[in-house]
Amino acid sequence: MVTTLAHQLAKYGCELKFEDLSKEVVHEVKRRVIDSLGCALGAWNEEPCSIARKVASEFSANRGSTIIGTLHKAPPDWGAFANGCCIRYFDYNDTYLSKEPAHPSDNISAAFAIAESLGSSGRELITAIALAYEVQCRLCDAASIRARGWDHPTYGDFSTAVACANLMKLDPEKTRHAVNIAGVACAAMRQARVGELSHWKGVAFANAARHGVYSALLARAGMTGPAPIFEGQMGFEKQLGVALGNVGEKFVKRPDANSPNEGTAAMILNTSIKFWPAEYHSQSAIEAALFLRKAIIDLAQVKGMTIESHDASVDIIGNEPEKWKPETRETADHSLPYIAAIALIDGEVKEKQFQPKRFTDPAIWKFLENVKVERNAELSGMYPSAVANIVHVDLADGKRLTKRVDYPLGHAKNPLKDSEVEGKFRALVEPKLGSERAQKIVDLVWKLDDAKNVDGLMLALVIK
Repeated sequence: MVTTLAHQLAKYGCELKFEDLSKEVVHEVKRRVIDSLGCALGAWNEEPCSIARKVASEFSANRGSTIIGTLHKAPPDWGAFANGCCIRYFDYNDTYLSKEPAHPSDNISAAFAIAESLGSSGRELITAIALAYEVQCRLCDAASIRARGWDHPTYGDFSTAVACANLMKLDPEKTRHAVNIAGVACAAMRQARVGELSHWKGVAFANAARHGVYSALLARAGMTGPAPIFEGQMGFEKQLGVALGNVGEKFVKRPDANSPNEGTAAMILNTSIKFWPAEYHSQSAIEAALFLRKAIIDLAQVKGMTIESHDASVDIIGNEPEKWKPETRETADHSLPYIAAIALIDGEVKEKQFQPKRFTDPAIWKFLENVKVERNAELSGMYPSAVANIVHVDLADGKRLTKRVDYPLGHAKNPLKDSEVEGKFRALVEPKLGSERAQKIVDLVWKLDDAKNVDGLMLALVIK
């Protein structure tokens, strides 16, 4: 039998165990869980999150998964969707930049949903999360799909399906069919991220997570899916116009790796945490603008602003007219000119900078008329290993202030300290739960590898 990519994914997913993971990977998974739960609780009241929670709460399951912030147990696929919406909606969760960009912590809602449903241990959950990161990031390395009109959550159907199959302890054949089922209906359109953006921008991966859970559940019951899903005559590569090459060869254990970053299921170590709640390509522009803000005594003296950026940044968040007049939160947090400008004007980038009264302020729109975005070939050549922006601010006296940032705070090459990850979590969570309960959640996650199940953690997340 020809060994297809689905076969290779299934073999890897079935064989990966907690003992294969380095201490660095285990620690990083915990950091991402803290970060993701913070993002989820921070966005809990946002409209699409409330909508998803309302719909998911209409269904119950004895062996379901808890909707974050509540005591309600929904079917695992609906739980993955509702919780995934919260993790993703603020656009504040982590990032991986490659041929195709991704937010791999989007996988966490699916892993939690199945882990809770099955009563899986903390170690089993950690393993599944590391596996999901590995699969999604390796696929992102293999081929870009956004230029062909497809969205990055497309890869998430595969990563969540494999992670869920690992938690379910499915055999290689059923795991392969989980991959097949996930793949046959996984193509997410890139229209979710262009033009005037909608709620769907922030919930598209949650839908992929829902589908990955659903696919694994069906495969566990014996449902088969079409094969070969990647290489077939009408398969994934043919339909999306991509060639995944030898990506399957990457899914192997690496006990003798030269560094933790090259070890078994270690792609999570190459991903980045966001320090500011905005699209990742803007993070270095924010840092540069905040640096320049300290040197400006009177903002009235600012006559213009120019942002030199790399092609991916310009293409994704810096070239559509809507980005200069954002009318929705989704557009504002995906607008390089707005994000850099508001950092300069307000001296901070927090949740309030993405409230309608701020991004639709006529004075802000007027300022944006003098903000330019330009492509820089050098910065483009450094991408994706660096995510650089150069910000220039022109003053009325003719002076030009300039700041360049290549690796923003939180980047894999400039990582946050554990205390900074906790600080971000507290800022998002304490307004809803208070300092003592927020600290309890952090403590539970740091001990996740000792937990018999995730029941106590889910209970700690209830918003009373």
